[in-house]
This record gives sequence, structure tokens and C-alpha cells, in this order.
Amino acid sequence: MINLSPEIVAVLMLGGVLVGILSGFPLAIVIGAIASVVGYAVFGSEVVTILYVRTFGLLMNYIILAVPLFIFMGAMLERSGIAEGLYDVLYLWLGGLRGGLAITTVLVGTIMAACVAIIAASVTMLALVALPSMIKRGYDKSLAAGSICAGGTLGILIPPSIMLVIYGMMAGLSVGKLFFAAFLPGFLLSGLYMMYIGIRCFLEPALGPPVPAELRAVPLSKKTGMLLYSLVPPAILVMSVLGAIYFGIAAPTEAAGAGAFVATALAIVYRRFSWGVLKEVATITLNVAGFIILIGSMSFAFTGIFLGADAGKVVENIILAAPGGAWGSFGVIMFIIFLLGFFLDWLAIVFIMVPIITPLVPVLGFNPLWFAMMVCVNFQTSFMTPPFAWAIFILRGVATPELGVTMADIVKGVIPFVVLILVGLALCVAFPEIILWLPGKMIR
Repeated sequence: MINLSPEIVAVLMLGGVLVGILSGFPLAIVIGAIASVVGYAVFGSEVVTILYVRTFGLLMNYIILAVPLFIFMGAMLERSGIAEGLYDVLYLWLGGLRGGLAITTVLVGTIMAACVAIIAASVTMLALVALPSMIKRGYDKSLAAGSICAGGTLGILIPPSIMLVIYGMMAGLSVGKLFFAAFLPGFLLSGLYMMYIGIRCFLEPALGPPVPAELRAVPLSKKTGMLLYSLVPPAILVMSVLGAIYFGIAAPTEAAGAGAFVATALAIVYRRFSWGVLKEVATITLNVAGFIILIGSMSFAFTGIFLGADAGKVVENIILAAPGGAWGSFGVIMFIIFLLGFFLDWLAIVFIMVPIITPLVPVLGFNPLWFAMMVCVNFQTSFMTPPFAWAIFILRGVATPELGVTMADIVKGVIPFVVLILVGLALCVAFPEIILWLPGKMIR
């Protein structure tokens, strides 16, 4: 063993993660290797026991069973064709507005966010369905790309969300309450996105020209029937999952199982189900869930070593020493998480940072549920802030070359939406009931 001070351990472990990620090594390997090396230097052979207990503890946690079930639900729903039908209907209703197709994209992303728990599925769906339509109608490429990235990433915030499942598990908070605390902030961001698109296209009509009336010439009664028909499947799925949690019928893990079953039933009803689809969805579920659990187990081990060596106290002291009291410390935490989003996957930030910052919440005097949701809203920026920006790279990979959408177009398009997320954070600070009102109405 080597006698390392907590300050040195903090620098070695946090600095090592940053260097390892920027070097291009896989996240799980970097975190696991640093935990093993620093842990052996500090604790000697006892590190084996620490790593085993931490990893085993995560794998045996009942709540984490909800993660693969929600992934299965989202992947199956993606193949059901519901999103395409919903977009086609809203196209008829909103296409006549300036920026109407971009607003439709965000609205579809918002509705599907309550059904699809993974952003890869949401962004991919919107890119395949909405991007060609917007480009064909003469939309500004940056606006089209930004609306897809912003609308698609709402699925990681609006429940059911695997991010909220993992956050609740790490922070010791009720996942059900986190789900309902996330609804209004998620809808707030969606509203801000649509308002921005509407105002900007009103001022600059060339950015989002309306769809000609002859292409939307469908009787009102038929459009209304089509809209109701398209909204029924998402409503059934939402009620089967979130309704069961809200009314105290089921815990999130059981509700996730019900959601997976209903999503499969919807795929059968829409005649999109086959053994090939089931195999594909199962493979995606194994890949994504395995990726999450691998990073989670390595991060669990990392935080076990980090906190066991008292390095967590070093970070806490730095944060608490910030000028401005509790709000100054809160601002430092938000700024750190915002910066980490440029370089780290949200999974690593949750698994590493949440155990460190959660003990500070009662010290600072904040409501734990409000604080958790502020962190989760902040995570929204990480999907659109390069160099580590999932939404940007997913959209770039899905967009076909003939559309002519470049990486510069996408990056330029997401910047206003990142600013709007920060505006949403400010509104949640000014009006905390945006977060706290709905969980207070849950049936216990």
C-alpha cells in the first residue's frame, strides 16, 4: 500500500478519467482500470473485496431490472410504426404554420418520449421520418437538425426514462416520484423549443416555409379521426406504465414489465411484429443494457474506492467553500455537471457524481427531489454539446448524404436549444413547483 492523501487520490482518479476518455479508450475500461490501480495502491489486497461487493451490489439491485425492460419497450415501439403515423397526422394539422414541420418534430418527440426510454431510438425515428420531409420543403438545415436533436433527447427526461431509474437507485430516491417530477420540466423544455421555432420562423419565414394548402387538403372530420387514432396507442402505453405507478398499483420495475408487454402487443396489432423483429429488439436490449450495466458496475467500483479513500470529502469541501452560500455551491455543482457533459457520457456522470453530490443536498438545505431533477435537466445539454454529444452523432450517422446535412449544420442548429435548456433550469429555480407539484399529487 502507498500512503496517498485524499487530495492526491481525488486528482489521480478524476484526472485519470478525463485523460483516459480524451485518449479514446472505452469508458468502462478507463473507470475500471483507474479504480483497480488506485484502489490497490491505497487499500492493497482489500481492493478485491471492495470491488466485488460494489459490483455485486449493483447487479443484485432490484430496481435496475427496469432498465432492460424499458429498453425493450422503446425498441419494440420504434418498430411498431406508431411514430410515423403520428408524424403524418400532425403534418396535416401543423404543416400550414411557418416552422410547422419543425414544431411537429418536437411535438412527436415529446409524445414518443413518454413511450421510448432511449434517445438513440427517438433521434433515429425523428431523423428518418422528419428530416427528409423538412429538407424537401425548403427548411433551413440547421433548424431542422436542431429540432430533431432537441425533440429526440426529451426521451431521456420525460418518463419512463432509464436515466431517472438509475439516478433514483444511486441517490436513494423514489423512482416513481422522480418520474412524475420530470413531467412538467420535460413539457416546459418542449414548450420552449416549439415557441422558439415559431417565433424565429415568424421573423424569418424562409427558415421554415409552410406546406402548401393543396398538400394538406383533408377534411377536418377525417383529420380529427386520424389524430385520435394515432394518439390512442401512446396513451395506452403511458397508462399501462405511468398510470400504474401514479395510482400506486405497481412499482417502476413491474410497470416496466407491463410496458414491454403492451409495446409488443401494439406491434402485433399494427402488424409489425415478427420473429425477426423480436430477435432484433432482444439483441438491442442485450447490447444497450449490457453497456449500461458494465459502465454502472465499473462506476460503482470507482465510487467505492473514491469515497473509501475520503476523496469525496475533498470535492465536498471545495464545493461548500464556494462564495454565495448554498446557492453558490449549487451553481458550482451545476457548472461542473454542465462541463462534464462536454466530455463524459451521462451514465458516467450519474454513476460517479451522484454519490458524491447527494450527501451535500441536506447540508445545503435543498429539497432532494428538486435538486435531483435540476441535475437531470442539466444532463439534457450533454446530448447536444460536442465533442461527446450522442444526439449530434446519431443524427449525422442517420442522415443520408443526398440531404446535404453537414456536421456544422447540426452543431449550429443545436446551440439555441442548449441555451433554452439553461433558460428552463432558471425557470425551475424561480418556480420550484414546476418540479414538486405533480409528485405531491401521487397516490401512495
